[in-house]
Amino acid sequence: MARSILSRYLDPDILSRVADRPIEPRGLVIGNLAGAHKSPLAGFAVEFAGHREYVPGDDPKHVDWRVYFNCDKYFIKQYQMETNFVCHLVLDVSASMRYGEDHQQKLHYAAQMATTLGYSIVRQSDKVSLATLDDKLRGFVPPSNSMSQVVRMTDHLGEISAVEKTNLADCLNELSGRIKRREIVMIFSDFFTPLPPLEKALQRLRYHQHEVVLFHVLHHDELYFPLEGMVKFVGLEVPDQLLAQPEDLRRGYLRALARFCDALEELCLRNRCERVPVDTSQPVGQVLVDYLNQRSRLNRAR
Repeated sequence: MARSILSRYLDPDILSRVADRPIEPRGLVIGNLAGAHKSPLAGFAVEFAGHREYVPGDDPKHVDWRVYFNCDKYFIKQYQMETNFVCHLVLDVSASMRYGEDHQQKLHYAAQMATTLGYSIVRQSDKVSLATLDDKLRGFVPPSNSMSQVVRMTDHLGEISAVEKTNLADCLNELSGRIKRREIVMIFSDFFTPLPPLEKALQRLRYHQHEVVLFHVLHHDELYFPLEGMVKFVGLEVPDQLLAQPEDLRRGYLRALARFCDALEELCLRNRCERVPVDTSQPVGQVLVDYLNQRSRLNRAR
């Protein structure tokens, strides 16, 4: 059973394209294990960072004697500590994420993205957690850098039933209380939720200096409204139904969607979050490779 659930969310072809691409935090991170990422704390490890003046109690072995002979003053050599990071994967499992079929269903697509990224993060010896939410926090797999963490994540995903409404803001506020260090938070959702309370929740995460990435997952139908003929629209989170010709609705719908996406993008820019638009008709592997390449380029430019 575990093997079948694992194969549902992890595709070997996708892993072969993504797993070897490093995922680096955008800023300095604070972790509790030695790792490969820069920490904001100065110490005596790995990479030289600079000098500070000697104070009584410092270990004499860290005195830079070359500087002493030139300046007749004692200075301590400091090094940049390296640490691990923790990435929290947050998956919206509300009813609206059920839209679509097979691998293009928004929930399955987002879960596959999250699991693949989780595998890559664990593979580079960093920690990953998984939180699922709809109108409340449904589940939380605590951070771990063990490969068995991927199995725990997929087991939890196999138990999900997407039937409730979205209350993203309150769930993120609850989750932020569990995140203590400066870490990465990746949220996978269609973000069909009121934006003002969402912005306050994101501001709380940013106040604590977490890096926040929003994967805005939408089905191709939602993005382009290519429906034709008489269609019965059934609400996934509300009991409403509407029988209509899509041609009568298309222009107004696309305008409303564009306004919503623009508002979400502006919200992200104001709060220094990253929004990654995702069309579920695109291959998961290509979407992740493009994102990780872009992330790597931006990190090198900093």
